[in-house]
Amino acid sequence: MPLETPLYERHRALGARLVDFGGWDMPLQYGSQLEEHHAVRRDAGVFDVSHMRIVEVTGSRARDFLRHLLANDVARLASPGKALYSCMLNESGGVIDDLIVYHRGPTAYRLVVNAGTAEKDLAWIEAAAGPFDVAIDSRRDLAILAVQGPNARAKLATLLAPEDARRALALEAFSGTDLGAPGREAFIARTGYTGEDGFEIVLGAGEVVAFWDRLLAAGVRACGLGARDTLRLEAGMNLYGNDMDETTTPLESGLAWTVAFEPERDFVGRQALLRQRADGVPRRLVGLLLVDKGVMRGHQKVYGAAGEGELTSGTYSPTLERSIAFARLPAGLVEPLEVDIRGKRLKARIVKPPFVRNGRALIDLA
Repeated sequence: MPLETPLYERHRALGARLVDFGGWDMPLQYGSQLEEHHAVRRDAGVFDVSHMRIVEVTGSRARDFLRHLLANDVARLASPGKALYSCMLNESGGVIDDLIVYHRGPTAYRLVVNAGTAEKDLAWIEAAAGPFDVAIDSRRDLAILAVQGPNARAKLATLLAPEDARRALALEAFSGTDLGAPGREAFIARTGYTGEDGFEIVLGAGEVVAFWDRLLAAGVRACGLGARDTLRLEAGMNLYGNDMDETTTPLESGLAWTVAFEPERDFVGRQALLRQRADGVPRRLVGLLLVDKGVMRGHQKVYGAAGEGELTSGTYSPTLERSIAFARLPAGLVEPLEVDIRGKRLKARIVKPPFVRNGRALIDLA
């Protein structure tokens, strides 16, 4: 049986179409997926992302451990509250998962990992932690909401105590802060997966239903996984299992910017990435814009004069009113390109993601 978040009954009451996602019963959409997408681009929407797993890493050597575990370098997090995005790699450089890590204190860090990989991730983290004498705590008692959109910050601020609102609105991107009285489990971060400004809020499972109700009463629209996927692809953000996995490295997944080779440290997968970089990365992940009419989808073939590749993610972009995609191509495969869509080869051209950010097209549609 799929797992349920604390908001499951609220989703049912709103008439959500529920689907199994990473072993969880999650809302795909509540009505019009297109309207939910536009609500986030133009106003404010809220997503239940409580299926994602929070993992606390604590101990005097927590920093050393995460510098070994992750391809990005937590030493960059100079003060509590700061966050960064990273991949967690195997020894071959393949991506076990992508995650966000928050610096919570001198000896404390918080990881937020994907739902579908959570148990695998936890087993990997625990196995790697032994030499470092750190504590690993998987938090199933917490829920997460993502409030996103150009009006998200203003609407959310009306629901917070004045001091909490002041602190939340003062946050820089990729930073967070605790809310409320000491001892209360409430944390807010200026992060997201949509290409719009907004927050991700961590609350105790017993508090999230009431806060969800208040958000909807304030005019924030409930949004499902369908809109989340079109938004993240427009924003040029990878989806684990589609755009990267254990068979692909960050260097061939458009994520080289997340790998901190300097200063030198012995992170898991480093030697494999150095070899790949020296030998030449054989594949690359690129953005595609469909020139002809149609809709690109994952796993469709891409053809060029020098070989072929494959779409990893594809959709119709509601903001651009065109079809966009990510494609993994051999390094030497260049335009002109064609995508096989239902037996027809349609023209596509390479563009640099993100496609959309803060509601604005970032690519040439001509």
